[in-house]
Amino acid sequence: MDRARLRRLLSDLQAGRLDVPGALEGLRGLPYEDLGYAKVDRHRALRKGFPEVVYCPGKTDAQIAGILRRLARGSRIVLATRAGPSTFSRVRVSLGKRARYVPKARLIVVGTLPRRVGKVVVATAGTSDIPVAEEAAATAEAMGARVVRLFDVGVGGVHRVLRNRRTFEGARAVVVIAGMEGALPSVVAGLVEAPVIAVPTSVGYGASFGGMAALLAMLSSCAPGVAVVNVDNGFGAGYLAARINAAGRTRR
Repeated sequence: MDRARLRRLLSDLQAGRLDVPGALEGLRGLPYEDLGYAKVDRHRALRKGFPEVVYCPGKTDAQIAGILRRLARGSRIVLATRAGPSTFSRVRVSLGKRARYVPKARLIVVGTLPRRVGKVVVATAGTSDIPVAEEAAATAEAMGARVVRLFDVGVGGVHRVLRNRRTFEGARAVVVIAGMEGALPSVVAGLVEAPVIAVPTSVGYGASFGGMAALLAMLSSCAPGVAVVNVDNGFGAGYLAARINAAGRTRR
């Protein structure tokens, strides 16, 4: 249940369009609904401004479909991350055309996308980083951010990011995704005003240790204004960028 739905319910109760039993039924799912295999957090949109997001690995397709069906009852939009095509097929049977699949991001989106406002830039060091970037971009878009993508501008040819400096103008948050030695977020943070969310990826040769080299480099950045999420965590970066973007809209 989101704020708008709760406000309508309370207004209907106050105006007499809804009786107390009806209001209680509307609130029955708060703060969570126990499905046995999952306790669905129906209260999260009220606390956080966005509903609970379903992480798909480790869950059966039937479980994912059941959780999404419950969440979709009281939310305009719901996300499921790291989802494969077979999982989407099962969700589509359960939820019909309300569900759509973003294959590059491995994201299931249920509901209607909000109007996109503000500006978030999602940049990658290399083409191999694009799958994580798309997860970040699609997440931020689902949360109402206007996203600008800037791919393959890593430090192996630093002139590429320098030539695209104007792309970052007006951004409220910048997500920078890099594997290998993970140097790009520090370069970008030295050029832009907006906070930079650094995402290390598991892209790289043996000594990159599956993204650990990039993670440690980003944590050790000498450029101010850099926050770091976990390896390959495009969702976490996109979520944080969207929250920063929304806060910027509120201030203005």
